[in-house]
Amino acid sequence: MARVRTGVRAVSAVLAAVLGATLAGCSSTGGKRAEERAAKAAQGRAAVDTPRWTFAMVTHSGDGDTFWDIVQSGAKQAAAKDNIKFLYAHDVEGNKQAQNVQAMIDQKVDGLIVTLAKPDAMKDVVAKAAKAGIPVITVNSGSDKSKDFGALTHIGQDEVIAGEAVGEQLNARGKKKAVCVLHEQGNVGHEQRCEGVKKSFKGDLENLYVEGTNMPNVQSSIEAKLQSDKDIDAVVTLGAPFAPTAVKAAQQAGSKAEVDTFDLNAKVADALQKGTLGFAVDQDPYLQGYEAVDLLWLYRYNRDMLGGGRPVLTGPQIVTKDDAKTLAEYTKRGTR
Repeated sequence: MARVRTGVRAVSAVLAAVLGATLAGCSSTGGKRAEERAAKAAQGRAAVDTPRWTFAMVTHSGDGDTFWDIVQSGAKQAAAKDNIKFLYAHDVEGNKQAQNVQAMIDQKVDGLIVTLAKPDAMKDVVAKAAKAGIPVITVNSGSDKSKDFGALTHIGQDEVIAGEAVGEQLNARGKKKAVCVLHEQGNVGHEQRCEGVKKSFKGDLENLYVEGTNMPNVQSSIEAKLQSDKDIDAVVTLGAPFAPTAVKAAQQAGSKAEVDTFDLNAKVADALQKGTLGFAVDQDPYLQGYEAVDLLWLYRYNRDMLGGGRPVLTGPQIVTKDDAKTLAEYTKRGTR
């Protein structure tokens, strides 16, 4: 038996030597170059030697929305890796968002990433981009309009399906009456979310429209609703920044309604762990930003298109108290 083991060790040693020599030979050419590229990527520098293209992202975000900070974080990381100059502009007003897109077209960017929360305002300008030969990818909102408008693909979650997941979660928690808080008038994605909740929720659901750019108004509106209807046992907000405000509103109203939310950030993850929030629906905004830039790069470089032009889904994922603990590291650094 000892002889067999000795023979095995001898053969292993020979194989290791051969493999080591092979790797050493590779490291002097392609292997070494790959290591250098990986090191550059880790330092935030380009890991590729393709042309220095310029990609622009134009969204419907309002000021101070942490969700879009996470989207940009992913986009910038992919841009650094892919040797891309990344530009960003935003406006909550559909017409102004369209003007921002037009400005990017005038700059002759090499690729565009846009949101279609206000599709009617965006249709013509997205078509102009496509006609000008600028590849367009839609992200976050507008999956049902993306292809018709001339975009290559859409990256995000299906909002109706995400809403249905929330309704099912409310059912599992025994909720009977819920209010869905819409913080941006005219945002079709928000309407679809509440539509999805209503579709699967077995209880009663009512939409509540608030002025999302005015957080005191958001709190007072939710508070008044909970004070006037004591049967409400669940409040669903459509964005992470509004969840803590809804919690305050419930406390001020003396309501025991559970607050749940779409989207995730560090404050939401912390509230989930503390039990002040019931659950969150994560659509992974970091992945949306990262994949949008990376897919544009792949298209420019090799005419690749993941999913064959069909929407690339990044969610939904239900995040509860236990899940939030495992994601704490990532929410704190701003990538989840």
